[in-house]
Amino acid sequence: MRKAIWSRADLDKTNEVLAALFYECVGDLIESDMLSELDNFSQHMGTSRLQHSINVAYYSFLICRKLGLDYKSAARGGLLHDLFLYDWREENDSAREHVSAHPRAALDNARKITSLNEKEEDAISCHMWPLTPRPPRFRESHIVSFADKFCTMAEVVDRYKVRVLSLANG
Repeated sequence: MRKAIWSRADLDKTNEVLAALFYECVGDLIESDMLSELDNFSQHMGTSRLQHSINVAYYSFLICRKLGLDYKSAARGGLLHDLFLYDWREENDSAREHVSAHPRAALDNARKITSLNEKEEDAISCHMWPLTPRPPRFRESHIVSFADKFCTMAEVVDRYKVRVLSLANG
C-alpha cells in the first residue's frame, strides 16, 4: 500500500475518489524508471527520497485542491522537486551547496522525463526558499515549498516516535 505520511488514504486504491484524482495527476510520473530510482536514496531519517516526494506531492495536491488552485501542477511539482540521483552526503558537498544545486539538478532531470509547465518548473526550482534567493512566483509553488518543510518535519518526528516507542518497549 502506498500512502503519504500521517495520511490514512491508500493511494493505490484508484476506486477512492482522492486517490484516483491524485493518480490522474501523477500516474505517468510514478511509473517512470528515473523516479523509481529515488527509492534507493535516503532523504530524512530513513525515509526514501521517493516516499518523501510522494508525501510532498500528496499534501501539495490536497492543499491546492482545497484552495481551488492548480492541484495537478502542485502534485507534479511536489513529486519531482527532489529528482536528483545522488547522495549529497557522499559527494562531499556542503549543505549550503546542496541547497542551491539540487533544485537545478531536479529540474534538469524532470525535463528529461516529462514536459513541465511554468508552475511545475517554479515549484521544483524554488522549493528550498527562503534558503535560496528567488522566492516562488506562484501560490502553488509556495504550497509545495511549505509541504516540503512540513513533510520533512513529519518524517523526522515519525522516525523519532518509532525510536522512542522501541526504547520504551524494551
